[in-house]
Amino acid sequence: MPIEGYFNEYEKMTPSQIRAGIINLGLDKPVVTQLTQFLSKVIQGNLGVSNRYRQKYPIVRLLKDKMPLSIQIGLMALALALIVGVPLGIIMAKSARSRSRFKIWDKIGTVMVVIVQGIPSSVYYLFIQIYGTAFINSIIPLPTLFKKEEPLTWVLPVFSLSLDTMAWAAMWIRRYMVDESTKDYVTLARAKGVHESVISNRHIFRNAFVPLVQGLPSMLLLTLVGSLYVESRYSIPGMGGLLVDVIKRQDNTVVQALVLIFSAISIVGLLLGDIAMALLDPRIRLEQRGETR
Repeated sequence: MPIEGYFNEYEKMTPSQIRAGIINLGLDKPVVTQLTQFLSKVIQGNLGVSNRYRQKYPIVRLLKDKMPLSIQIGLMALALALIVGVPLGIIMAKSARSRSRFKIWDKIGTVMVVIVQGIPSSVYYLFIQIYGTAFINSIIPLPTLFKKEEPLTWVLPVFSLSLDTMAWAAMWIRRYMVDESTKDYVTLARAKGVHESVISNRHIFRNAFVPLVQGLPSMLLLTLVGSLYVESRYSIPGMGGLLVDVIKRQDNTVVQALVLIFSAISIVGLLLGDIAMALLDPRIRLEQRGETR
């Protein structure tokens, strides 16, 4: 990282002051020593202090003010994405297997998924803010400046964040349900005369949803990462907007802490996803038995 990010008013400092500051921060020590000291502080819950965003302000206290709002918006966006995306994927899968004219729903859903997945999120975030707001305001006034106390100001940010995850959930539910519908147990159930709705809801969907569970923590991370842009667009005082600000100000210690937190969320999310998948699917076991796993 550039050394300028560790000092406030670096341009006005003399070489001797810079040298003294480097020694004070321990940046003159070997990399291994610096890493060891940094990890020991992290374990104790000490992420250092901000040098430029808020001079000498503890990063932990800074995140304590910002993190709850980002997590709240992220969870709401994830919930909306699942509420809309999963039923959409089910409708697409049923339409894909249908031979009637209702196959159109699979095509409509596929177009939506391709548009959301193919266009950079920053582009449709901007379109939603500009054109979506103009359209919605003709029906109901919807402010674009976020205010925590006003529920209407949450609508556009939450909707924007949910789109990518919504398309992802719909796409994979459709794929897994179509794959499951060709399995032998489905053919046997149909041969026994089991109603198609029972086969679809009790068997196909349950088995298709298991792989999706593995991706839920990753979807939450994806939603939080998307907040980097959305929070800046709607002036939301959360972690996403904070990361953009500290990068602009080259506040290295805060950038380092935020990247570490996002990385930790990613790793823990993948681990929790694997554990949840093992708990839901009896065919998967975490322990070794004999010569097999």
